[in-house]
Amino acid sequence: MPRLAVPSLRTLRSAPPTPGREIARIAVPVSMEFVLMLVLNFVNQIVVGGLGATAIAAVGFSNSLTFILAVTLGCLGTSVSILVARAHGAGRRGDLDHTVTAAVLTALVLGVVVSFVPWFFADRVMGLVGASDAVAAAGTDYFRLTVLATLPVMLSAIMSGVLRSVGQPARPMVATMITVVANSILALSLVTGLGPFPALGVAGAGWATLITAVAKTLILLWMAYGRKVIGWSLPDSLRQWHAVVVPLFVLALPLGVTELFWTVGTFLYNVVFQQLGDEALAAAQIVTTLEGIFIVGSIGLMAATTTLVGRSVGSGDVDAAMAWVRRVTRAGVGTAAVFGVLFATSVLFLDTLFAEAGRDVRVMAGVGILINAAFQVIKVRNMIIGAGVLPSGNDVRGVILGDAVGAFLVGLPLAIVLGLHTPLGYAGIFIARIVDEAAKLAIFTWRARRIRWHALVDSTAPLPA
Repeated sequence: MPRLAVPSLRTLRSAPPTPGREIARIAVPVSMEFVLMLVLNFVNQIVVGGLGATAIAAVGFSNSLTFILAVTLGCLGTSVSILVARAHGAGRRGDLDHTVTAAVLTALVLGVVVSFVPWFFADRVMGLVGASDAVAAAGTDYFRLTVLATLPVMLSAIMSGVLRSVGQPARPMVATMITVVANSILALSLVTGLGPFPALGVAGAGWATLITAVAKTLILLWMAYGRKVIGWSLPDSLRQWHAVVVPLFVLALPLGVTELFWTVGTFLYNVVFQQLGDEALAAAQIVTTLEGIFIVGSIGLMAATTTLVGRSVGSGDVDAAMAWVRRVTRAGVGTAAVFGVLFATSVLFLDTLFAEAGRDVRVMAGVGILINAAFQVIKVRNMIIGAGVLPSGNDVRGVILGDAVGAFLVGLPLAIVLGLHTPLGYAGIFIARIVDEAAKLAIFTWRARRIRWHALVDSTAPLPA
């Protein structure tokens, strides 16, 4: 009888991964990284929550302002990750290095401007944009410190995107793990005056954020450049500069516009909550922070989309690109269902985690959690299609259209009507945000079906020398 051939362990390890494993290899570390980042914010909120509802509202309101800067400028990292994935898939190392170098130089210039200009006017900004006197007084120092973290956050976004696109998604997760632990210790120490540290109150959380943002950037720069994953290489000619910078900004500028629409829309929802009082604003911040922890359990699928689709486009494989879109979109339904249920169960822990915030705040937060958890699938699909599929297909106009229509033509007007002019109050604002997301999903899905993948592959092919 002939002997059966049994594959060795080495053969099994060297076998090409299944599509599911390939998605998980990218998505799981990225999701874990973002979960850790939001756990960091959540720990800070719990620490600050010991100071009362006004402190929670102040930190949340400040974060919604700095979030506009960080996410809008973070579009540079998304643009780089897509272009690096294409260059990596095509084996063009020179283009890869030139793209990253140009992006880092751009981030340095933009980061200095957007970090220091708001710093000088921090005492006026919060009051001008709708914060109550108590919230503005409590949050100004925190805002001043966290806005300085914009530059290192931009550089971290670029380096993280690069490492994921070249097949090393676990390294950004390691950097995040280190800095999350450091931030939690620093925040607790500086807010409460633990040990030899002074009790700085809300500002202590700002110092912890700034210090660890710089530390994370230094770690990622070492992982990318110190470990020779990429090289510092300036383009040699005007033609090379043009070939690198134009695609970088063709993607980054529209992505920046759509991120600006999205973050400004998020901020304006907070302004509407503020009209109902500091307690309503505090409840909204609790919901946002908790939801973030669970929704980013699926955010790795967005990174998997830009990476896997980008590599397929770079290698000229249209069928593979379209297949990755289908696989990742299906995976998002499953992860959204699981994390939506977990998010809903978080209402059971509000009394323990936010005892000092007050019963009214906890009740409002509980209602917001249940409303948002019921529609988690819509938000995850928007994240995958709007931030993964459409940018990978060079349809950033579709992203802008969805974000602008969903927030400014549908969601915010409805929030004002339901929240301020009906008995629904705060619950009406949460409902309006769900309607906003449903409008976005309809637009994103329509635009995704219009992507011409064959034309995209032809347009990204390198020109003959």
